[in-house]
Amino acid sequence: MQTTSRWLIFWEPLFSALLALLLALLMLAMNARGAPSPAKTPTETGGLLEKFLDGPIRGVESVVFAARALNPTDGHWYANFGYYSHDPERKAYAEGTKLYRLNLRTRELTTLLADKTGGVRDPQVSYDGKKVLFSYRPGGTEQYHLYELDLSDAGSNSKLKQLTSGPYDDIEAAYLPDGGIVFVSSRCKRWVNCWLTQVAVLHRCDADGSDIRALSSNNEHDNTPWPLPDGRILYTRWEYVDRSQVHFHHLWAMNPDGTSQMTWFGNLHPGITMIDARPIAGTDKIVASFSPGHGQREHDGVITVVDPKGGPDAKEFAKTISKGAHFRDPWAFSEDCFLAASRGALVIMDGNGRTEELVKLPAEDLAAKLECHEPRPIASRPREPVIQPRVKPEETTGRMLLADVNHGRNMTGLKDGDIKKLLVLETLPMPVHYTGGMEPISYGGTFTLERILGTVPVEKDGSAYFEVPAMRSVFFVALDENDMAVKRMQSFTSVQPGETMSCVGCHEHRSQTPRSEFHSTLAVRKAAAKIQPVHDAPDVFDFPRDVQPVLNTLCNDCHGYEKTARGGPRAGRLLLTGDRGPIYSHSYYMLTIARLFADGRNQPRSNYDPRTLGSSASKLLTMLDGSHHGVQATAQQKKLLRLWIETGAAYPGTYAALGCGMIGNYAENNQVNTGADWPATKAAAKVIQERCSSCHDKPARLLPHNLADERGVSFWQPSLDDPRLLTSRHIVFNLSRPEKSLMLLAPLAGEAGGWDLCKKSGTAVFASTTDPGYQAIRAMIVAGQEFLDHNKRFDMTGFVPRTDWFREMKRYGMVPQCVKPEEVTDVYAIEQDYWRSLWPQPETAATAKAKQSVTQ
Repeated sequence: MQTTSRWLIFWEPLFSALLALLLALLMLAMNARGAPSPAKTPTETGGLLEKFLDGPIRGVESVVFAARALNPTDGHWYANFGYYSHDPERKAYAEGTKLYRLNLRTRELTTLLADKTGGVRDPQVSYDGKKVLFSYRPGGTEQYHLYELDLSDAGSNSKLKQLTSGPYDDIEAAYLPDGGIVFVSSRCKRWVNCWLTQVAVLHRCDADGSDIRALSSNNEHDNTPWPLPDGRILYTRWEYVDRSQVHFHHLWAMNPDGTSQMTWFGNLHPGITMIDARPIAGTDKIVASFSPGHGQREHDGVITVVDPKGGPDAKEFAKTISKGAHFRDPWAFSEDCFLAASRGALVIMDGNGRTEELVKLPAEDLAAKLECHEPRPIASRPREPVIQPRVKPEETTGRMLLADVNHGRNMTGLKDGDIKKLLVLETLPMPVHYTGGMEPISYGGTFTLERILGTVPVEKDGSAYFEVPAMRSVFFVALDENDMAVKRMQSFTSVQPGETMSCVGCHEHRSQTPRSEFHSTLAVRKAAAKIQPVHDAPDVFDFPRDVQPVLNTLCNDCHGYEKTARGGPRAGRLLLTGDRGPIYSHSYYMLTIARLFADGRNQPRSNYDPRTLGSSASKLLTMLDGSHHGVQATAQQKKLLRLWIETGAAYPGTYAALGCGMIGNYAENNQVNTGADWPATKAAAKVIQERCSSCHDKPARLLPHNLADERGVSFWQPSLDDPRLLTSRHIVFNLSRPEKSLMLLAPLAGEAGGWDLCKKSGTAVFASTTDPGYQAIRAMIVAGQEFLDHNKRFDMTGFVPRTDWFREMKRYGMVPQCVKPEEVTDVYAIEQDYWRSLWPQPETAATAKAKQSVTQ
């Protein structure tokens, strides 16, 4: 495939030139014979706009659009507001902007607003066509807020009205038919779980910017909301619950009050970012940008039309329109007439992808590196129907009704009655993040901590009806009679206060309706069940604190470094001690690569077969019933291991662990600590090269030359079949007890206390611990130990999180401004307070009265 691609890259320009020459010769020959020239396309003649002005654009005189500079260093589609976690002085936005009006007939540009150091984005026109709503960051300020401009006298600053304010960003707004405004905002106080920028999720407010309320509990971004013809809101939702972080950003819908959140299109099909979706007037179809892969900068993608008639999973109902993936912010006048931005220009496009440039930005704008965004017609349009709100702000919970847990896709092998209860879990927002990976939360698995809320019963007919806390991202694991996992949800759901949400089954097709007996299920004959807490187990697991003691009791007589009466050392080449490696403990790393627990990993896959994820598929639990060398776990020990696996099998139980106590990743002072420049590292690397490489000369056998050397293994998506994992830096270096490092024990002679595994001509590589080579490698490992003693890990006495974690916790009001990092003793408690602060507060009669007086 690569050879073919290179061949095409080399020959394609030559073929194109030859084809152009042949066509030119043919045209000359036809003209010489008096034959008519081939008809030109509208693109060539510039006839598309003229054609459309007499058709679908009739009555539209002008469009409004934004021109702004782009983030020059970050290509992520969402990295365009706020600051970066590791360096607040580095902004995700660039300076320079204009708000333009373009006359479609004269192609004349009128400047509505210009700011050389500010930013304008996301203009949308009111229903009556007289106002434009947009996000504006005035020069010299850092946050985008919502503004409204009266187009009747756009040149007057008195017509510019600020709607929102505060230390957060409000972007991507749209008018709602009920008179409110929907937008996305960083008021959610969380960060992307796999990047260095803040998250913005759906909010709404009144027309004047008051009564701001969150509509979404998403841990990741929501984007580009817009009303559908039926009154619901269509938007992009990015999520990853125990699956790939870069593959699932698809179209969802909700009511304007946040109720009835449901997938709209694409959630089962990984690998595309569906964004900037807008309805096509007079149809049920929508137009959107399908931005390739994990999305391109500023939503650049392929203009695509989606027909929902095939249901949310019918890929064949998505029709590609544009020829290329460099278009953004499409607007549909009809199924054959589209307006879009493309870098420094606006274009018009027909249903076959033929394009015509409407306008190119002036030279001064292009010199300032401005690009076009969000072109919208200045015209009136009908309001969508108003969906009456169902939220009850005085309540703190909602209810969920499941008709039949046995009904759904990929439920092969399950019998009615197999599922006895649901384990209710919550994905927890992240207060700050520093890298593109999940470390140290897991090794190639979950990015997110998960909290146990408890269990709810499933009736004999498969139905369940229960309360859940409002505005919290929950998901479910179906459990059998032994509390083992049967089926795992890999997406989240949530309810608004007072909402009752229902579903037909487990992973059922969303175009299905309930069966006739839905309203006579056993569950609805009772009051909604309350979640029963799980006793004698933490709600958020921490591996060193909660799991390692179980392994110490059950496993380490054999799976340790020392020879004991029961066996060892390193029985079955599996070390399960709590000794620390460069990022993880040896036991956590080995449990992962030995596949002793089954999680979703960082893979673009979901809806697994029954009993293939979680506790039922985890070998660790099957080895504790006495069949594995007589090891018999107590019920409590099994419970702890089982629940740790069900909650994503994370390593730390706190996000404060991020960026701390690690070698080979970001640590304190925002530096990547590889140890490569340590004097001891250079000497050790020389020894490893000279005395080990003659045997370890194949890719699968290469040894790490320093504490950060991954040897080409993907850190965020490692294949557990990769033989290099067995000699990874995560297991061969012991930073708790350097002399127990495999890098030292394997080549050391048995009579010197080693394992005598590595020999040359029948002789151990290191005859004694006094060998200079042994001492050089040990010195590097000791240097790593000393580094860890100074830059402590989350499970070490005296641990202090990064200053960035404290900065954000102070910004959220969780830590007093006067408190110094070293004065905080319980980061776990602070994060529990942080999560609680995000829960909705019930509206009392007094607050309702005060709100009503403000609106009056």
